[in-house]
Amino acid sequence: MQRNRTRVVITFLAAIVAAVVAGGLAGSVGSGAATRYDDLNVFTSVLTHVRRHYVEPVEDQKLLRGAVNGMLQELDPHSSYLDRDAYKEMQVDTRGEFHGLGIEITKRKDGYIEVVSPIDGTPAARAGIRSHDQIVSVCPTEPPEDWTEPCRSSKNMTLFEAVGLMRGRKGTEITIEIFRPGFDKPRPFTIERDVVKVVSVSGRLLEPGYGYVRIRAFQERTIRDLERTLRRLHQEAEGPLAGLVLDLRDNPGGLLDQAVEVADAWLEDGLVVYTQGRVESERQEFRATFEGTEPGYPIAILVNEGTASASEIVAGALQDQQRALVIGVKTFGKGSVQTVYPLEGGRALRLTTALYYTPKGRSIQEVGIGPDIVVESAAQAASVASHPGPRHIRESDLENHFTQEEADPDSGAEEDAPSTEEAAGSDVQLSRALEVLKSWTYFERLRQERETAPMQARATDPTR
Repeated sequence: MQRNRTRVVITFLAAIVAAVVAGGLAGSVGSGAATRYDDLNVFTSVLTHVRRHYVEPVEDQKLLRGAVNGMLQELDPHSSYLDRDAYKEMQVDTRGEFHGLGIEITKRKDGYIEVVSPIDGTPAARAGIRSHDQIVSVCPTEPPEDWTEPCRSSKNMTLFEAVGLMRGRKGTEITIEIFRPGFDKPRPFTIERDVVKVVSVSGRLLEPGYGYVRIRAFQERTIRDLERTLRRLHQEAEGPLAGLVLDLRDNPGGLLDQAVEVADAWLEDGLVVYTQGRVESERQEFRATFEGTEPGYPIAILVNEGTASASEIVAGALQDQQRALVIGVKTFGKGSVQTVYPLEGGRALRLTTALYYTPKGRSIQEVGIGPDIVVESAAQAASVASHPGPRHIRESDLENHFTQEEADPDSGAEEDAPSTEEAAGSDVQLSRALEVLKSWTYFERLRQERETAPMQARATDPTR
């Protein structure tokens, strides 16, 4: 989850860079700074030795960029330096429109890149890419200048690198080598890039009166897409909804303000989420408002290991406020807030500045949101049966992640890929959610009948 701010920040590292460019360090002011400047002297000594004695020349820009990246990697998995390309990529993600293949990807524990899901109607979906396909290697039509081979394994690629290679101008081609169960070896898929418009919200009626809404990510226009989708569902239902399935599976998160507004759509008042950070400005509460609140129909929220960050905020808020039941498996567990600070030259710093907490004061950092009703998908059940042990990466698997104890608020600091919008009968979790909604509605009707029955009896019995 991140917040975009137009703020220029002069970081401590900027002081280091300025000192190195000037050829030296200013003298220490005060004994409290002595240790700090000793460390800076070590930094400049290392930089000097590398410049003079490394086996081949290295550009100063590369060394300083490496120093920045190394410093931030020591902090936590979500703080990072964004060069021009990475910063543009992040902005594209929040806008929801780009040129590319149209797939959501993640990093497997073995290092390879895996397809979370192809986006409906995109080049990847038309080419037959499926959820859980393993991208073994990437073969761009025009390999980068520093490549000596036409294809490169994805094992040691970062997600940024992989995304950068697969994105490109409309009409250009790229080949990715895919391995999936049933293949004896990886197979090449050559795909022509196109304009991909990510619709963050989609929905339909599962049955008369029962709606389904899928939110893929929290982007700039998510709340508008949600409101439009809900209006259409109400019209198609020709009356009030009897229940709604809110699908947040494999939703990686996004913008904090959009998550708050989405939760607010079903909450009349009360706390949605609050954040706590070291700086006073990072300690904020976000509350629901009565205006625009949906009717009080039952809601079942679907979650899985790919439900992260902003989507965990929505699930946690509706769960804590007893507005919805959460169904599925434990979520990813990313309970931190990243603020994006623009820097000079089209670069940016993404820095973890706060941790967030659900209305009941729960931090989901590392532990995730636990479902009210545990239901594994058919693919998960089959995977566990054939390959026992954890398969999907969660926050707790990431190096240098904040622990649950540290987050304690009292501690101080060609065949289309299967879609989650298929018929409920082919989706175990969706089928279960629909069953729960029907049971919920059924028992609520029984309760109302029990409450009204004595009154009706008194009205019809002349002896009373």
